[in-house]
Amino acid sequence: MRRLDIDRAKGLAITLVVFGHIVARQDPVHVYWYQPLRRAVYGFHMPFFFYLSGMVWQLAGHVRIPPAAWPALARSRARRLLLPFALMGTLIICGKLLAARVMFVDNVPHGVIGGLIDLVWNPAISPAYSLWYLAVLYILSLFTPMLIWALRGRLSLMLLVFVALEFANPPWHLYLPEVSRYGLFFALGLCAGALGARWTDWIDRWRWPLIGLFATGFGLIALDGHRWPVDLRLIVFGIVAMPAVHSLVRSSWLSSDRTLVTLGRYSLMIYLFNTIFIGLTKGLLLKVTTWDGDHFPVFLCVLMVAGMLGPIMLKRTVLRAIPTLDWMTH
Repeated sequence: MRRLDIDRAKGLAITLVVFGHIVARQDPVHVYWYQPLRRAVYGFHMPFFFYLSGMVWQLAGHVRIPPAAWPALARSRARRLLLPFALMGTLIICGKLLAARVMFVDNVPHGVIGGLIDLVWNPAISPAYSLWYLAVLYILSLFTPMLIWALRGRLSLMLLVFVALEFANPPWHLYLPEVSRYGLFFALGLCAGALGARWTDWIDRWRWPLIGLFATGFGLIALDGHRWPVDLRLIVFGIVAMPAVHSLVRSSWLSSDRTLVTLGRYSLMIYLFNTIFIGLTKGLLLKVTTWDGDHFPVFLCVLMVAGMLGPIMLKRTVLRAIPTLDWMTH
């Protein structure tokens, strides 16, 4: 059974992802308010996404599958996650190389082969780094059932393993730092899903204190968060945000919001294509004017619309007519 509160939560989370992608490498000049907001958003939006992914993974019953089913799980998750990752990564790399000939493009790769190598081996400089969530989710979705099986189903011990990984220092290859950094939130989502109604009843009961704590943290990070280590911001604010934002989308005044539900159901499509639509739109607008100073709010609005509605329209008008691509982006 589909959970509308999870769809609304995904809709809000993907909106924040698009907001964070508006500025990639080159900041607009004389715009002083965007980066503080972006810093605060980046303090919780991907931890919240992994929390939701862990919850869905638990509710779908994939956590405690036996070892005999692991190969089938690996194949199915590869079709669902790695195939879009590879295809979209190749498309972005080739598209950037072509577009760079006629317009400004962020983070142009050094050739197709170099771009593909960086996509997998050197994510920090990947021209398609925006796809990192798919690779990390694939690793976590395979590693977690194995870990829980090894720990004989004890979720508390699983949490301790992911807490320890937060303090690990893996090499900057194959998205291992991202797995170490975000695995805890996926694990917490698993635990929340396992608690079921006990968890949702608790976050509903404490909604306003949780939201108040979240709002306080958001303001502190926006105003002074640059002084805090990135990992500290993620751990503390990410954990604070999970129950608060989930409770927010379960509130009565958002329970009938169809916009967030629609965005949530198209969240994978928006995630895959938002940077392409943002990049193309930005490149065209920059041919007409700059995005510095007073021009930036207009850029922000146009790029947000392009990043969210562009992928939805592409899905509805083109990809639904191609069964394989329609399934892959569902």
